[in-house]
Amino acid sequence: GARVAPSSRSPPTMSASLLRAFRNAAPVARSGARSMSTVNKQNAQAVVFSDKYYRTQDSVNQVLKTFDREKACAVLRVPKAEWAAPAMDAAVDGGFKIVEFTLTTPGCLDRVAEYKAKDNGVMVGCGTVMNVEDCKNALDAGSDFLVSPVLIPEVVTWCAERNVVIAPGCYTPTELYNAHMMGAQIQKLFPGVHAGPGFVKAVTSALPMLRLNPTSGVDLANVEQMLKSGAASVGLVAPLFDAAEIAAENWDAVNKRAVALIAEVQKAK
Repeated sequence: GARVAPSSRSPPTMSASLLRAFRNAAPVARSGARSMSTVNKQNAQAVVFSDKYYRTQDSVNQVLKTFDREKACAVLRVPKAEWAAPAMDAAVDGGFKIVEFTLTTPGCLDRVAEYKAKDNGVMVGCGTVMNVEDCKNALDAGSDFLVSPVLIPEVVTWCAERNVVIAPGCYTPTELYNAHMMGAQIQKLFPGVHAGPGFVKAVTSALPMLRLNPTSGVDLANVEQMLKSGAASVGLVAPLFDAAEIAAENWDAVNKRAVALIAEVQKAK
């Protein structure tokens, strides 16, 4: 026969008795789904709470409070294990109170453990965390917070469920916001080479819930402006740990860079 135009088709009908049965059953089904969802969520929380890596909300607050107060993190990435400790010592002596050893540095976890054991008021983090196993190893070494160069949902979710402060690397406003929604307490703007103070101001003005931490691209000339433009904190890499000075083991030069950078950070407070 002739085809019926879509606009003239009548919607399917349901008998009155069947409709009443469906309406009576729907609330029960929805209630059951909610109950199962609640049970599953509670079971998941119980597993997390019993996890040795679980931390309290007070721990999160303390880490964030330290970032808010100090504003700057010394981020060390060197090719030789023997350079890590003296380079970071030079930065700390120059005024840095937050430090990050990256897993790309040989002996990184040993340095994290050593610095944590010093108990000298310096907050210690571990960077280039790429998977859950990296998270566990860094936390076992004593890391106070974790950092990754990219946004890895599995890592962010695992950390957020356990109140572990995580700063994933993001580049676009969408990535930064997605990281926040996944539970990342800090969003690392990386690489920040082309994302200057103007970009930071635009993003933080539109998305004030973010806690941006521009890293790479922050230097002596723009660190004050980065912070005044809305960055919650910054990460200092090459402008603090110059490759040539590190290779020459010129720790005094590293210390002078630290002193100068901290002086600029202070101007933004």
